[in-house]
Amino acid sequence: MGYLTFALTKGRLAEDAKKTLADIGLACEEMKEKSRKLIFVNEEQRLRFFLAKADDVPTYVEYGAADIGISGADSLLEEGRNLYEAMDLGFGKCRMVVAGPPEIREKMGRVNNIRVSTKYPNIAARHFYQKRRQTAEIVKLNGSVELGPIVGLSDVIVDIVESGSTLQENGLVVLEEVCDISARLVVNRVSMKTEYDRITDIIRRLKESRGV
Repeated sequence: MGYLTFALTKGRLAEDAKKTLADIGLACEEMKEKSRKLIFVNEEQRLRFFLAKADDVPTYVEYGAADIGISGADSLLEEGRNLYEAMDLGFGKCRMVVAGPPEIREKMGRVNNIRVSTKYPNIAARHFYQKRRQTAEIVKLNGSVELGPIVGLSDVIVDIVESGSTLQENGLVVLEEVCDISARLVVNRVSMKTEYDRITDIIRRLKESRGV
């Protein structure tokens, strides 16, 4: 029996992902220890795990470097990879929104061209072009996108919001919703065929454990 390889998103999703898998008996003791290792192995169950940056997880899964991935829906929507999205895992919940200073709300409705700063240029472009039928100039930022409207770089931002406190502290408000975000289980399309029984069993157990 070959290994099943899992790509997990580093950061805030990692602990929830590891706990979710451990709850259905897919734990890896090596991952509980501080280590510089990149690959963690459960030899008994023939499982391998590695942590990757959020935007890279869909890439690893699409190209078959990982059979299964746990990724935020934001990364999946932004990257647009050819994957099988198996289920919504229900954790890591937040919202993708358009936000900006309160006074921009009126301008958004009457000005055709608007400048948007964001870490998610593809999601932002789709939202403004397809949903709002509005021309938008997209400025990609990698850091704190809230700075965009504050320093005059952009009119609004498209970003993830959890509590909204960062927006409030910087004089910004949510102007409209783009989509809901949560952690998703994704599967390589070839692996779904070659490891069908093992992977569908994992999906079934995850659904049962989460009451889906």
